[in-house]
Amino acid sequence: MGRISCIPRLRAMLAVFIVSCLLAPAGHAEEGERIDDIRIEGSKRIAASTVRSYMDLKSGDAITPGMIDRALKSLFATGLFADVTIRKEGPVLIVRILENPIINRIVFEGNRRIDDDILRDEVKLRPRVVFTRSRVRSDAQRIMEIYRRSGRFSASVVPKVIQLPQNRVDLVFEIQEGELTRVRKISFVGNKQFDDGDLREVVQTKESAWYRFLTSDDNYDPDRLTFDRELLRRHYLASGYADFRVVSAIAELTPDKKAFFVTFTVDEGQRYKFGKPEVRTELKNLDLDQFRERLPIKTGDWYNADEVEEAIGILTDEVGELGYAFVDIRPRVRRDRESRTIDVTFSIQEGPRVFVDQVEISGNVRTLDEVIRREVLLLEGDAFNTSKLRRSRQRIRNLGFFERVNVENKPGISPDRTVVDISVSERSTGEVSLGAGFSSTNGPIADIGLKERNLLGRGQYFNLGLQVGAKVDQIDLSFTEPYFLDREVAAGFDLFRTARDLQEESSFDKESIGFGLHTRYSVSEKISQSWKYTLREDDVSDVPSNASAAIKEQEGDFVTSSIGHRLFFDNRDSRRSPTDGYFVELENTLAGFGGDSQYLRNQVRSTKFIEITDGWIMNLGGAGGHILGIGDDIRIIDRFFLGGTFLRGFEQSGVGPRDLITNDAVGGNWFYRGSVGLTFPLGLPNEFGIEGRVFSDAGSLGENDSSIASITDTGSLRMSVGAGLLWSSPLGPMNLDFARAIIKESFDQTEVVRFSVGTKF
Repeated sequence: MGRISCIPRLRAMLAVFIVSCLLAPAGHAEEGERIDDIRIEGSKRIAASTVRSYMDLKSGDAITPGMIDRALKSLFATGLFADVTIRKEGPVLIVRILENPIINRIVFEGNRRIDDDILRDEVKLRPRVVFTRSRVRSDAQRIMEIYRRSGRFSASVVPKVIQLPQNRVDLVFEIQEGELTRVRKISFVGNKQFDDGDLREVVQTKESAWYRFLTSDDNYDPDRLTFDRELLRRHYLASGYADFRVVSAIAELTPDKKAFFVTFTVDEGQRYKFGKPEVRTELKNLDLDQFRERLPIKTGDWYNADEVEEAIGILTDEVGELGYAFVDIRPRVRRDRESRTIDVTFSIQEGPRVFVDQVEISGNVRTLDEVIRREVLLLEGDAFNTSKLRRSRQRIRNLGFFERVNVENKPGISPDRTVVDISVSERSTGEVSLGAGFSSTNGPIADIGLKERNLLGRGQYFNLGLQVGAKVDQIDLSFTEPYFLDREVAAGFDLFRTARDLQEESSFDKESIGFGLHTRYSVSEKISQSWKYTLREDDVSDVPSNASAAIKEQEGDFVTSSIGHRLFFDNRDSRRSPTDGYFVELENTLAGFGGDSQYLRNQVRSTKFIEITDGWIMNLGGAGGHILGIGDDIRIIDRFFLGGTFLRGFEQSGVGPRDLITNDAVGGNWFYRGSVGLTFPLGLPNEFGIEGRVFSDAGSLGENDSSIASITDTGSLRMSVGAGLLWSSPLGPMNLDFARAIIKESFDQTEVVRFSVGTKF
């Protein structure tokens, strides 16, 4: 095995020079000499006729030095030959060739971090392909680029060849992967309004630290550095610095190639406030005053480019709903550098009449086209609408199937046609999980689950879960088809069995087994409605002799057949981490279609989110419910219970009607609760995932059907205040709350600390 040695171009030039000297003696170089034959020597795999065809020379030609030069260049350009010499013996031209070998196999050695399959897909050479040194150098460089993209700038690649019989070779890429090239320091030059620490939180690239072992953001990535420039620009433009620019972003590699020093040089410019926002248009029947009221821009506020974009979206939607499918809204910005204000005028003009020519989808390897296409609000032949384009992008993102979603329009076959181009990058939607955790309510818990949110690429949801704990055992199977019978209606079924230990709260155990059929559909973009039929058998057992008489009379098993209805309005900006908006949910359940229970249960809940300032989110929430027995008293397992997570400072089922002799919670027929909270950053790095919160909860539970004298039911207000921590830890989400009940009854069960932590392996 020996190193590949490059043949300098000088050698070929020297051969041309020697041949020229031999074939062009003084006085005859210009005219050339006629040859009678062209003899090919050294050909083994390549036919002599093929070699002659590359040279563009034939017997009887008058050969000049220029023709020889062109013949040599043509032969080398084929990539088939390692060496070529041409000499003249009398009237015969002798061409001596050395064929490049054929690659027998390609081997990668030393690669532990990147699989052979990935490297094999990247290199251009393949077995049974002609070996050339230039291609080997190119492939070695491609492998180096792969390692650099993965953060290993100290990696080295040495190609070697093993000579085999019959002019074949094995090509071996010896790889030294090296260590990850970390970002040791991030510095900023020219920043006065934001210190280095603030700006390090803005950029995605992070400085290397021991606690970043679960992220690669501290690995140097030139593409990420380019994105960081854009993040800095957005940050300053959202803070009023309309003249901001990134002068340079330089990454310097240390001599040992183990780390980078990154330096951003910025020019902040002046800070501006909004002047008077204005809306102008020549379109008829538009109430401009109404549009001005909807603008999120207020005179005197700091200039914010994000609010300008938001205003364009609001105006586009408003005008589109009035029947103007073709509009062009452009913000015209006028800076007043003396007063440091920016006047923004939104010009609404009728845009060109453009129709959708095609909807093209790419990047979906597993997900079927129809799953994506049915979320697109623009179809072939529709009038193009930027608002629908934006909403389509959000609908596709809401599926949760894709890591990246890019939706844009491109020119079509004519000026009045456009192509909606949808490019996605899929993420894993399946999950096989083992879990462990602990909570104040259920104690230690272990679970195993199989979940697929995009079954067979059809967008179907499948879940099979098993949970075993100190106080709860549960197994459930569910399946949902999001477009049942090719309509925008989701339908599916549930099978379940649940066993709960409620001895501590109410002195009984409960087991439920049953199945359900459910359907859901959208009433509008923000309103969904669902229905569910449930048939279940409940068993109240293990009631001790010293339990409340109200519980003893409930012992046994019985069947419930019910129909449930749910209406949900969602106006939040994000389902997972909302910072603005609210939701309202109304649930109704009617039991009595056979079975042993007859009742009507109604519940409503709502939460509003308000972003006070960056990272400071206030939430205002409330809920209430009532259950009405139809002909019979309400069974204990159908009643409401309050406490724990929904009324912090009180134990689970710690509030409401209670048997004072046995201290058993017996539940109530109505409840209400409310909460106000503020979540805020603690000044720690964002990747820690730790936030603080303060809160106050209030609520009550009342009205029990039992006539037992020892049951106390006041229905009075309870209230608590507290503070806590939320941590997205490597072991799973953790919640730790400290609360104190400030309004309570003497028989209520209170607690100070409530926490839970869980993980998925």
